[in-house]
This record gives sequence, C-alpha cells and structure tokens, in this order.
Amino acid sequence: MSDTHLPRRAKRLPEPLLAELPRADVVVHAGDWVDAATLDLLAERSRRLIGVYGNNDGPDLRARLPEVARAELDGLRLGVVHETGPARGREARCAARFPDLDVLVFGHSHIPWDTTAPTGLRLLNPGSPTDRRRQPFCTYMTATVAGGALAEVRLHRLPPRTAG
Repeated sequence: MSDTHLPRRAKRLPEPLLAELPRADVVVHAGDWVDAATLDLLAERSRRLIGVYGNNDGPDLRARLPEVARAELDGLRLGVVHETGPARGREARCAARFPDLDVLVFGHSHIPWDTTAPTGLRLLNPGSPTDRRRQPFCTYMTATVAGGALAEVRLHRLPPRTAG
C-alpha cells in the first residue's frame, strides 16, 4: 500500500485491507503515512513491515523510516521508495538507480502501476487505499513470491464506502 494520508484523507484504513494484514508474510508501505499511528498500527498487526517515508511525512516519521528500503524475500530483491519522478522515462530511470533490484514498489502518484523495465526490474505502485484522487477506485496490491520471483500480483479495488 501507499499514500494512506491518515487522518487527512480518511479517518482509518479500510476494513478489507486491514483483514489482509494477518494473512501477509510481509506488509509494504511506500510512504505518505502522514501520522505515526498508522505506522504503529501496521507494525502491530503485521508479521513483518517494510516502509519508507514520503514527501508528506513529518520529522517523527522520517526519524523512524528510511527514504529507501531494501529486503530480500525468498531470493527476490525488493526495494521500496516513495517518489520515482514523472511517468515518462520511469522504467529507465528506476532501472539505472536500482540496478540491484528485482522489484521496486513506489507510491506518490496514487495511480496503480505495473510495468517491467527492459532490464527486468518490475515496477509496482499500489495506488492508495484511502485517497483515489483521479482514479475510479481506491486500491492496494497483493503479491506472491515464489522461488525468487513474483508469481502473482493482484490489484484490489476497494468499494467506495470502505475507503474512508
């Protein structure tokens, strides 16, 4: 997930997303939490949390989170960052910046994104579960890792009434 912007955009995380947390081996948040309570909630309810700060996150969150996070998940080299710049040229720019990754999860735009750079780097943006902006739905993603690769990536649309 990314760009939760709590409590500015919504009062709480949607129940369908919260229900997924105990099932996940790893929860990823690509920044713009806005409040430390969301970080605390996800840390408490997740087996493992990987997160970064975003441009709307203040000093308290920046003190607790990195700008870029990296992890190895069953042989998959994962990176998380909030901003990647404009959509035009994103694949080449990210592949050059992160040549040692297999997957990069990012946020900022609130626009779901799933592409693969010519180098093989997979770029994923889950959108936002609480602030759809110009998108038709609030969203988040789930992914399965098997044998060092992504086996399945799924974009989940949230019903409007659960998004905030």
